Amino acid sequence: MRLKDKVCVVTGCGAGIGKSIAQRFAQEGALVVCSSRRAVTGKPVSDEINFSGGKSIFVECDISIEEQVKTLFDTTIKEYGRVDVLVNNAGVNFDKPFLQTTVEDFDRVTNVDLRGTFMCTHRAIKQMVEAGHEGSIINITSVHTLQSMPGAAPYDAAKWAVVGMTKSLAVEFASKGIRINALSPGLIATKIWDDIMDAAPDEDECVNYWSANIPAGRPGTALEVANAALFLASDESKYLNGANILIDGGMTSQLVSTPAFESDAIEGGER
Repeated sequence: MRLKDKVCVVTGCGAGIGKSIAQRFAQEGALVVCSSRRAVTGKPVSDEINFSGGKSIFVECDISIEEQVKTLFDTTIKEYGRVDVLVNNAGVNFDKPFLQTTVEDFDRVTNVDLRGTFMCTHRAIKQMVEAGHEGSIINITSVHTLQSMPGAAPYDAAKWAVVGMTKSLAVEFASKGIRINALSPGLIATKIWDDIMDAAPDEDECVNYWSANIPAGRPGTALEVANAALFLASDESKYLNGANILIDGGMTSQLVSTPAFESDAIEGGER
C-alpha cells in the first residue's frame, strides 16, 4: 500500500474531488482526516471509509476561519500524533462579470481559496518541521492557473496566488524533505459541471461546446484527479517539488476549440 499508516488531512471532503481523494487514500492504507465545513456531507464520507475497512476521523472545519483550522490540526495531532500529507482541496468557485463583482465577493473567494490554503499549510508545515519528519502538501488549484476566462477574476487571482505560494514554499522547505506541489484540474464531472449545465440555456449545446474544448472529448472524473493526488502524496513522487501539474484532458494545450467543420489540408507556403 502506497500510503500505509500515513496521516493524510483532506479538506473539502464532502463531495467531488475531495471525497474521491479521501476514499482513494484510504484504499492505499492512509489514516484519513476528512474535513468539511458541513458535517452533513463530510461525516458520511469518513463513516463510509471506516465501514469499508479503512481508518478515518471527521473534523468539521471552515478553512476560512482560523480557530476552526487550529481545531482541525489539534484534533489530528491528538488522534494520530502527526501530519504526513495535507491536501488543500476545499474551495469555492466563482463566475460573475467583473463590474458586478463586489469587494465582498472578492473577500469570500480569496478567504477560502487562498487564505484558507495558507492557514492549513502553515499548520501542517509547522508540525512537520517541529517533529522533524518529511511530508507532502498538495494544493488543488485549477487550469485557471495557466489560462483564464471572463468573469473569474477573484477565483483566478486566488488560484494563481496559490501556485506562487506553492513554488516559494517548495524552495524554502525542500531541504527538510517537505514537498509542496499544485494539482490543476480542468473540467471535472463534479457539482461544478452540473452547475455549468444547469446554467446553460441548452444542455446539449453546452455538452457539445465543452467537448469541443477538451481534446479528450469529455470532462475528467474525480477518481482521475484522486489518482494524480495519490501519486503526489506517495514516495513515488519524492523528487517532484514545486510543480503545477495539469490534469485537464489536454484543454490548456489546445489553441482554439475544435471547429464544427473539416478543413482541406494546408500544406505550407509563404505567408
